[in-house]
Amino acid sequence: MLNVTAGPLHFLTYSHSDNLLQPLWDHLLLHYRPYISSPLFLVLLAFSSYVFFSVPFAVMDLLGDRVPLFYKYKIQPGRRPTVGMMVRSFRTALFNHIFFVLPSVVVSMFILPLPVMPQEAPSLREVFIDGLALLLVFDTQYYIWHVIHHKHVQLYRCIHAIHHEYVAPFSWSTEQLSIPELMTVGFWSNQDPILLKCHPLTTWCVTVLSIGMSVEDHIGYDLPWGLNRLVPFGLLGGAPAHDMHHQKPNSNYAPFFSHWDRIFGTAVPLKREKNIDRQ
Repeated sequence: MLNVTAGPLHFLTYSHSDNLLQPLWDHLLLHYRPYISSPLFLVLLAFSSYVFFSVPFAVMDLLGDRVPLFYKYKIQPGRRPTVGMMVRSFRTALFNHIFFVLPSVVVSMFILPLPVMPQEAPSLREVFIDGLALLLVFDTQYYIWHVIHHKHVQLYRCIHAIHHEYVAPFSWSTEQLSIPELMTVGFWSNQDPILLKCHPLTTWCVTVLSIGMSVEDHIGYDLPWGLNRLVPFGLLGGAPAHDMHHQKPNSNYAPFFSHWDRIFGTAVPLKREKNIDRQ
């Protein structure tokens, strides 16, 4: 039987026999339908994921070389973020969400109809396939956007420069973004699942995963258990690629995957820097 909520690759059959997520979905619908139906839920999920993934790496940065087990993987050990830098980045993210993202979502609630929650859960296969499609589409969108904003001087200064304030990124700087950039990313994150007809549960999983990957891009540590090392063939750029982008801004534009940078010749391997004064 075909899942009527199937996404872009709906020609693949998702049977009830592999629908292991149905009990979870039934529980959410029964007990939390008013909350998960609200557009505010996705905003809170994204921001809480940003905080959840950022805190452990902020602790690692604050402890520094007192925990050599982790600090030995620091890409730019001479550039450690201070508490003030962390507070500033978090404050920027919080301000943007309170005064721009939340009001935009509230206004949309009075204009657009609330999303309809399907009764059937997605299969694990559907979550994987549609989730991968979402990540690939977003990766392409942001690669194009990113290149344009680096090549156009005025766009860079007015919109993207705030994200490049620090040569050595750190977890909290993930969402140190201008309002236009944040709203653009937010627009894609909301519209792509609709265009690809993704199940809400798939969208939520991808939201958490993409925020986690974004934070990992900015942690400043080339960890042996990082996703870029666990996923074979160098398909993911991860922290090494994005750290190099902050060191050399005309390189490694893609947020997650490496194929567009390889195709267009903008991929640059990591070059470690040592004995550099703190930012």
